[in-house]
Amino acid sequence: MSTVQDASAVTSLFGAGTAKTSKSSTEETQNRFLSLLVAQMKNQDPLNPLDNAQVTSQMAQLSTVQGIENMNTSLAALASSLGTNQMAQAANLIGHGVLVPGNSISPTENVMGFELERPADQVKLSIQNASGATVRTLNLGERADGVNVLAWDGLTDSGTAAPTGAYTFKVEAVQGGQALSSTALHLGMVNSVSQSSQGVQLNLASGSASYADIRQIF
Repeated sequence: MSTVQDASAVTSLFGAGTAKTSKSSTEETQNRFLSLLVAQMKNQDPLNPLDNAQVTSQMAQLSTVQGIENMNTSLAALASSLGTNQMAQAANLIGHGVLVPGNSISPTENVMGFELERPADQVKLSIQNASGATVRTLNLGERADGVNVLAWDGLTDSGTAAPTGAYTFKVEAVQGGQALSSTALHLGMVNSVSQSSQGVQLNLASGSASYADIRQIF
């Protein structure tokens, strides 16, 4: 009578040792394992019976698969719970202004900012109109790392009021003669929040932003 003692059969059947998990439920996996184990015992060679170590190894493989399935279920439940809590927190932001990555600004919605990865000994901020022409240049001197917030007074370099319209700004930061990386931040009013495959999204008057993008709340 032939023997069926190759542990790789169980590995192949249940997917142990790989990143993939079985598509069947835990109960189905257990039934399949027990059926295979009974078949092995029925067809084992009496002169070369199934080794206890092999049975133990196969049981361990089953336990691993079950553990992965249970962990995936727990992680899915945790992610769902976190998403719900984050959605509730984000809803409290409706009607508030948030500072998020972006470079838009206007003479009336004039709060802006930037985030530096390291302290800078010289920062220059320039504001451009819709045509790309610079209307205002601000030399801000030394600035600390992290988030820096400031407001535009709505004036041009000539001291006159900037016409109503859409403007953008850019930041140039230097430390020891070397340019530093910076992230422009603009103010957006939260109109509503929504849930997407990317997580909780803030729907702003000027577009949208991720909940994780918030740098400051006003």
